[in-house]
Amino acid sequence: MGRKFKRIFFATDLHGSEIVFRKFVGAAEYYHADTMVLGGDITGKVIVPIVQVGDGTYTSKSLGQDWKLQGQEQLAAFEDKIRNTGYYPYLTSTAEMETLKPNSPEINQLFLKFMIETLRRWVSLAEQKLGSKGIMCYVTGGNDDPAEIMEAFRGSQTVIEAEGKVVRIDDSHEMISLGYSNPTPWNLPRDVPEEKIAELIEEMASKVENMKSCFFNLHAPPKDTLLDQCQLLDSSVDPPQIVLKNGQPVIFGAGSQAVADAIKKYQPMAGLHGHIHESKAVEKIGRTTCFNPGSEYSEGILRGLILNYEGDKILSYQFTSG
Repeated sequence: MGRKFKRIFFATDLHGSEIVFRKFVGAAEYYHADTMVLGGDITGKVIVPIVQVGDGTYTSKSLGQDWKLQGQEQLAAFEDKIRNTGYYPYLTSTAEMETLKPNSPEINQLFLKFMIETLRRWVSLAEQKLGSKGIMCYVTGGNDDPAEIMEAFRGSQTVIEAEGKVVRIDDSHEMISLGYSNPTPWNLPRDVPEEKIAELIEEMASKVENMKSCFFNLHAPPKDTLLDQCQLLDSSVDPPQIVLKNGQPVIFGAGSQAVADAIKKYQPMAGLHGHIHESKAVEKIGRTTCFNPGSEYSEGILRGLILNYEGDKILSYQFTSG
């Protein structure tokens, strides 16, 4: 194309949605990206049992209703619907359903198996679509993602596991990536204290050669910015409930103070963030431009960010949705 500047396409919080990941891979060619970055929270949240009851009939309770499916064609269409929502379909029997207990070791192992199998399939798709074009995709987990799922990316020459590392995305630009988050009401696998986030960022930042042209790919957005605004939840009840004041939800900054402090201290070229789905925004912190493209994965919509840059400057950006 003869252009001098470079272009990143960034998306985050896909939460297992098959159709959103396919759109993400397709975005590389559609938006003429040089580099793809996939932020955290990439795995799904729910297993959806589909019970085979005989005579080619299947039943399931999901997506707020009871389903009765007839034959392989309806079954396949339903499984696709479940995957696109970000859930994992599981074909089972009535007898097995009676033995599966919520939060049991068996369920947890099954969940992890589906996560890793799905991600390996995604890696294969990305290698086919991106590898031939020489486009690299850098990926990190999120606070919702068990650490074990990162093994699905190891060994790939196209989809690069970037978690906890300084990676060079081109000749003159580095990126650090961190999927951990400050504590949430949900007590997720990689919710950690702010002190731990600060320690992990410091460990990577100390190895960056040129901070002015570096990207901070940090799942949690900086606290008390446009990027981290959401409804306050009361975590003293289960499940957590929305806190109301004068009949209206209380809005607060749910991001990380450690992330905000690190950006203020190091002043990288850009911050790439997610975690707070409803807080699509851009904000300057000193010389650093921070972005959160938001997420609508449950609707099958890919929210993304096109970022054009040259040297140590952001030239332009555009949020995408489709």
